[in-house]
Amino acid sequence: MANPLLAIVGRPNVGKSTFFNKVAGRKISITEDRPGVTRDRLYADAEWRGKPFTIVDTGGIEMRSDDVMWREIKKQAEVAVDTADVILFFVDGKQGLTSSDYDVADMLRRSEKTVILVVNKVDEYSEDKVFEFYSLGLGEPYPVSAEHGTGIGDVLDEAVSWFEKNPVTEDGSIKIAVTGKPNAGKSSLVNRLLGFERSIVTDVAGTTRDAIDTKFSYNGKEYTIIDTAGIRKKSKVEDDVEYYSVMRAFDAVRRADVCVPVVDCTEGLTEQDTKIIGYVHEQGKPSVIAMNKWDLVEKDANTINGFEKKLREDLKFMDYFKSLYISAKTGLRTEKILSLVDEVYAHTNFRVPTGTLNDVISDAARTNEPPSYNGRRLKIYYSSQVSVAPPIFVLFVNSVDLLHFSYQRFLENTIRKNFDFSGTPIKIVIRERNEK
Repeated sequence: MANPLLAIVGRPNVGKSTFFNKVAGRKISITEDRPGVTRDRLYADAEWRGKPFTIVDTGGIEMRSDDVMWREIKKQAEVAVDTADVILFFVDGKQGLTSSDYDVADMLRRSEKTVILVVNKVDEYSEDKVFEFYSLGLGEPYPVSAEHGTGIGDVLDEAVSWFEKNPVTEDGSIKIAVTGKPNAGKSSLVNRLLGFERSIVTDVAGTTRDAIDTKFSYNGKEYTIIDTAGIRKKSKVEDDVEYYSVMRAFDAVRRADVCVPVVDCTEGLTEQDTKIIGYVHEQGKPSVIAMNKWDLVEKDANTINGFEKKLREDLKFMDYFKSLYISAKTGLRTEKILSLVDEVYAHTNFRVPTGTLNDVISDAARTNEPPSYNGRRLKIYYSSQVSVAPPIFVLFVNSVDLLHFSYQRFLENTIRKNFDFSGTPIKIVIRERNEK
């Protein structure tokens, strides 16, 4: 289940990125004292008072003229309204209210989303500094200084309380995000799976502007398929409408249970394909790589082996991948996609019994002795799977420093050899425990 989403919106240069970095616990956004620095939408998983959530720093605002600036601010707010569970609306306590603040506040106020008004750059609190912001009609303003870290806890307390009042509801269906470059055949595949023309299918790249959810059932199971806008290189995202479509596509990956990256076989796996698939991997999502337009590829007995070899070379970071060679146009093998979706979904939700896991890890340590350094040898005391989707395993050891990356990789491969986690990433977390 996806974490609740906390989105930060506001004018340029009000301290959104500084706040984001404080909450994320590391410097992710570029923070400079000029507007328009944050060009991309950045996500980070965070936790407050034991409640996990995802925080997003909205960007992409360029100051060229007042009209353009307002259009960009409005679009940012619209994306946040569409995708967020709680919105932090940032204003500048030093500069005071502007007409743009009123415009955004008016739109947010008419939405059905929870909005928390944050007055940033209030280094020394006094009622006079925040009183005027009541006129925005968004309730009590929360004074903070993101730079100095003051007031942040109060804002997060309020946000978390709303997550608890309005929990993310799940309908029980398996959510499938169909993603990939423009014109790879995503909408054609969606239509093939649904059995009717639901998305507009043309040969013009970028026809699908937004992520669209469609529920359907197949063989007694419920699914929600998310047809996303094509994701192209940032340098090629010139049209601002397309820019926000890309942002929604990344949102679709984040909230999906299974992702189906679609690759155009006639082009082969491109650098952009690899980046998209890498994003799916980083988000911990199981996936089925749909190698589309297979009907247009000239083939011999070794063609598919050549494609698979190239995939394994380019996707070394996720050698667990599942691939399927299809034609959305002719229907070739498309009937197998949902069975593979079911398979990888089951794998990402599989839980290994603790006793069995410890037996496997112990046997592996006897077969391949753990590394040592300066006379100290790594000891693995205990292991446990602590969560699913993706599967996360915790290993308790005598010293984290003794566990070399290569040995951790060996342990991951051992787990995969003993249990079928094909199609899904798994994570290994190392914890140090006192020998006593």
